[in-house]
Amino acid sequence: MKSLAPSRRLVLALAFAAALAGCASTPKPVNLAETLARDKDLSTLNDLVDKAGLRSTLATSGPLTIFAPNNEAFKAVPAKTLEEIAANPERLRQVLTFHVLPNKVMAAEVKVGPVKTLQGANLALSRAGQFVTVEDGMVTKGDINATNGVIHVVDRVLMPPAPARR
Repeated sequence: MKSLAPSRRLVLALAFAAALAGCASTPKPVNLAETLARDKDLSTLNDLVDKAGLRSTLATSGPLTIFAPNNEAFKAVPAKTLEEIAANPERLRQVLTFHVLPNKVMAAEVKVGPVKTLQGANLALSRAGQFVTVEDGMVTKGDINATNGVIHVVDRVLMPPAPARR
């Protein structure tokens, strides 16, 4: 049996090391709460999830789908409105859970029509080819998998309908 030349062995060793490094750097799947926390473009939402006391729900419940407003979406909300929502924990929970479906829906599975949210109101979904809309927002990055669901990043903060007056 002929032995490999030193340069050939070096190439194989480097290829093997690169393959192992690729495996080691692939993040292991985590729950929705941890997935939100890892994405710097979702830091405002992540902070509000903590403030609303929803971290454990997003860590343990599932499967769920989150339509996650990015930081730019929160900047588009008038500052006074955002301050009022953030100052009222119940209202904040209502707004945030309006972005969550009680099942896992991948972008390709979106059907046109209303879907019930964790908040209880219906959310209008639509899909045309690869484009998914949620109410008047657009999914800018879809199908971010987590161990207990999926996240779709949206460019709008969605406001639930006002409760009916009695």
